[in-house]
Amino acid sequence: MKLGIGIGWRPEIADAVEALPGVDWVEAVAENICADHLPEPLARLRERGVTVVPHGVSLGLGGAGRPGADRLADLAARATLLGAPLVTEHIAFVRAGGPLTASPGLEAGHLLPVPRTWDALDVLCENVRVAQDSLPVPLALENIAALIAWPDEELTEGQFLAELVERTGVRLLIDVANLHTNHVNRGEDPATALDELPVEAIAYVHVAGGVEKDGVWHDTHAHPVTRPVLDVLTELRARVDPPGVLLERDDAFPPAGELAGELTAIRETLAAAAPVAAFPPAASRSARSGTRTGEGPGERAPGTRPAPGARERVAVAQTAVLSSLVAGTPVPEGFDHRRMAVQSRALAAKRADVVAKVAPELPLILGDGYRTAYLGYARTRPLSGGYRRDALDFAEHLLIAGLPADDDARRGLTRWWQDRAAPRPPRRGARLVRAARDMRVVRAARTALSGTLPGTRSGRGTR
Repeated sequence: MKLGIGIGWRPEIADAVEALPGVDWVEAVAENICADHLPEPLARLRERGVTVVPHGVSLGLGGAGRPGADRLADLAARATLLGAPLVTEHIAFVRAGGPLTASPGLEAGHLLPVPRTWDALDVLCENVRVAQDSLPVPLALENIAALIAWPDEELTEGQFLAELVERTGVRLLIDVANLHTNHVNRGEDPATALDELPVEAIAYVHVAGGVEKDGVWHDTHAHPVTRPVLDVLTELRARVDPPGVLLERDDAFPPAGELAGELTAIRETLAAAAPVAAFPPAASRSARSGTRTGEGPGERAPGTRPAPGARERVAVAQTAVLSSLVAGTPVPEGFDHRRMAVQSRALAAKRADVVAKVAPELPLILGDGYRTAYLGYARTRPLSGGYRRDALDFAEHLLIAGLPADDDARRGLTRWWQDRAAPRPPRRGARLVRAARDMRVVRAARTALSGTLPGTRSGRGTR
């Protein structure tokens, strides 16, 4: 299906999107749409015949656990409501822990990279097939940006995506901004990735902005699209004429004129790119030197279930990483400590931003002290129960500590907490229960993840 040029629909720019000329389609975050009715501006776009694609962010198909039936049902309902030709999600994990590791469940609040190992690929492929069976339309998966790199990876990004497509038939959503991010942060050549992945499987393309700070590229979706990102789009256009290209913007929304200018830059980049070259199919371009099929006894053909213990190995590895990022447990062996610290701060900052949106009264009550106080709270208190619950827990944490120091602010915070949580603010008993619970979460994670991680299979398992 030919989509054309599109833009990410967000409530903050709904009026601008509606008025922008030359917008052929839009993409909306699936989790931000009610299952039974559309926001009025989005409904008007649908009435005009504008295609709307739901873009999921919470399935966690790259996680060790199988995708939840409720989340899949919600995504399917959005696709049906929108009359969408396809749905999209990410190649990422967003939660870890739980029964597979006998440790508390942990939420990242953001997309984290899966290890490019055979174990992780096996698990991802089975999760994708579960999702495909549950959705009423085709599924496309997006490559993500990464601040951290897993040690001892066994495939390149292009090889990983090519194997995924070959085994499942899933479509690809290629984010050229994420390819640029991984070039800066992980030294991966975007051209090599494009050479190796099956470009014929591309459903559409994302283009987004970011910013570099201290040698690390942050995929913010809150800055203008840069020339290096458009250069990657040029590289992609030389290999394939993508069915659709979409501009993403999630924050710090500029005036409509600037959005129109970025859409024009995308159109001009596509028009100026060299004609599609006669590239050989991805399967023959990729060396596939790591392909296991037929390598030896016990090897399994693509498309079958993961090897025994694969989910458990992936679960332990991902839980160790996420626990380090959000609960302050030690950095797993082989990871760059500096990059892990950057990722941890980024997760906490994003969490602070989301809490400020779902509970806007908190920044008003706490003033300039909100962000510092929240980041201190989040350092060792993992997200659980969603962002609204997190906002209540944060407020309770401050009140138990006798904060904020300003009497008026503390009274305001107490009233806010009372209105949403209980008839009275927490007293000594609640303080002891909460402190004990927080310590159990961290201690259980440390106990479950201490020592050497389980062994690998044939030297290929996740560590």
